[in-house]
Amino acid sequence: MSGSLSITSAMADPALLDLPWDLPLESWPNDAIAALPKGISRHLVRFAHLAGHVVAIKETTAEMAKGEYEMLRMLQRLEIPCVDPVAVITNRSDAEGEELKPVLVTRHLRFSLPYRALFSQTLRPDTATRLVDALAVLLVRLHIVGFFWGDVSLSNTLFRRDAGAFAAYLVDAETGKLYEGGLSNGQRENDLEIARVNIAGELLDLEAGGRVADELDPVRISNGIVEAYRSLWKELTGSESFSTAERWRINERVNRLNDLGFDIEELAIRTDDTGTTVRIQPKVVDAGHHQRRLLRLTGLDAGENQARRLLNDLDSYRAAYGKGDLDEEMVAHEWLMRVFEPVVRAIPVELRGKLEPAEVFHQLLEHRWFMAQQAGHDIPLAEAVSSYVNTVLRHRRDEATVIGPPTGSTTAIDVVAPDTSAIAVVDPDDEEDWRLKV
Repeated sequence: MSGSLSITSAMADPALLDLPWDLPLESWPNDAIAALPKGISRHLVRFAHLAGHVVAIKETTAEMAKGEYEMLRMLQRLEIPCVDPVAVITNRSDAEGEELKPVLVTRHLRFSLPYRALFSQTLRPDTATRLVDALAVLLVRLHIVGFFWGDVSLSNTLFRRDAGAFAAYLVDAETGKLYEGGLSNGQRENDLEIARVNIAGELLDLEAGGRVADELDPVRISNGIVEAYRSLWKELTGSESFSTAERWRINERVNRLNDLGFDIEELAIRTDDTGTTVRIQPKVVDAGHHQRRLLRLTGLDAGENQARRLLNDLDSYRAAYGKGDLDEEMVAHEWLMRVFEPVVRAIPVELRGKLEPAEVFHQLLEHRWFMAQQAGHDIPLAEAVSSYVNTVLRHRRDEATVIGPPTGSTTAIDVVAPDTSAIAVVDPDDEEDWRLKV
């Protein structure tokens, strides 16, 4: 390295010093670059290997890099889904002493993809709708904490599969601003209009390139974020009135928000002068209801929809084996040892980068259900696991890394794994041994 390199980082990672900061980002050698699909960006962005994981490096100005780094750290403290800021690198110069652009370094989010890499040939309407719905949830969460994004788009978002849906993560926060007093309706509507216009433009661009299904309407899909956003915002923040004889509606509102994946941390309850009408309004809501319950019971950290699905299976296990009278934590531990972990261990090592474990388990449950529908009877877990591995998981691309050609193409290279048809699972009815045997 040349010159007095300056590194600002919240984590002490000496491996940062090993990267070729004395070279322009576009000239970095191939052995330092990780070929991953990228979204559209106004800045030069490249992925690099760093101490066993992958980081995204974006060239920008020193002021913008430092501002975005601090903003991402703040959003993390607020538990907003976003990329992990690693460092800001300034005072870069090449061997001749020429100044190089500062960079922002963020950790690549495993099992996440930009929206353009989530489909192999054409984008179908239902996939586009699920992406937009996920972005609407993220935007609501940002607005609740008082964050004005200013550049809402699919390109500035990463998506992870979440039990049949998608979870959205903020990637680019350079235009964002956090307001302690919250956002005005005008600010929220401004962000929402930016989202609608940007999404329409992104989908129209895909349509022009022949990358969307014929039945997909970019304008209708982009308008969908407005409806999805307003519906969720009203549910989370809107007030409702009812008579004092209908106090059960308070619990109903709480349960409805729990079903959406939110907890009410604070609720405003007021009665009128006559004491006959009650008015309630959530004041503080916190996302991640099912995530927190699953983490508390099992120690598993999953997406919200994945957590809901795993908890449903846990509850079914508890009911099926007559364990309703046992302590919930004890049953959860038994389910984890006898159901979840054996299934995860049955996945061949070569295929474990395809999907994260919670998503694999969710898809296995779906696959087993479809097999049972076709067969007209229950399918043993052993048979379902073997079928899922060989007919579904083997043919998926590797979403832990999604390695592509050095050009940064979104084409993925699938890992070829050995035959796993010999996987056997002990029958769940055998209370003495629920372990998978390979």
